[in-house]
Amino acid sequence: MYPVRNQAESKPGDEACWYAVVSRSRHEKLVATALTNTGITAFLPLVSEMHHWSDRQKLVEVPLFPGYVFVQIPSSPESQLRVLKTSGVVQFVGNRCGAVSITDKEISDVRAVLDQKLGCSPYPFLQLGQRVRIRGGSLDGVEGILVGRDSDSKLVITIELIQRSLAVSIYNIDVEPIGSCPARIGDDSRVEWQPGFGSKNLRAPSVPTRMAAAAAQE
Repeated sequence: MYPVRNQAESKPGDEACWYAVVSRSRHEKLVATALTNTGITAFLPLVSEMHHWSDRQKLVEVPLFPGYVFVQIPSSPESQLRVLKTSGVVQFVGNRCGAVSITDKEISDVRAVLDQKLGCSPYPFLQLGQRVRIRGGSLDGVEGILVGRDSDSKLVITIELIQRSLAVSIYNIDVEPIGSCPARIGDDSRVEWQPGFGSKNLRAPSVPTRMAAAAAQE
């Protein structure tokens, strides 16, 4: 994770929110540094990739969500203008009414995974599927969509606004479903929940555990 977090200045009563800004291509690190140097709180998630050249190979830190940098600022037009004046910033992500904020939970979940230095990678954006919450350990409370089975179990964490996701392995980690609505995560996502299953803890995701839970309902 790029060390660019600063506490932005704000007026009394202003509540800082997270926003996503689009950067120029391959300028994410420069933008994050420039924002920090002006006193703006910036967050640039990075992951390590092995890059190969003809004569060498090197582990390189690259943006987890290419083209995006996150900022935490008050919602005032003055604060947004400061960001837009930063070299390399193209625009805020939003709609015709203006910039749209991102929930603190989405940002904190991404930060939690990166802080623990767990292996993670970009993942296709998901909208549908059963949401689960990790129980216990260093990632306690992190939420996402459960995909895969057994050793391929992954938790997909999504930043809805920019439609980007990351996946982290959660094999042998306890999770619990959020809500009790049954859902299937795509044809090859391999996970289904039964009504009434929401109150039970799971070892994610284990076929014997699911079978035992179904038997307990009978």
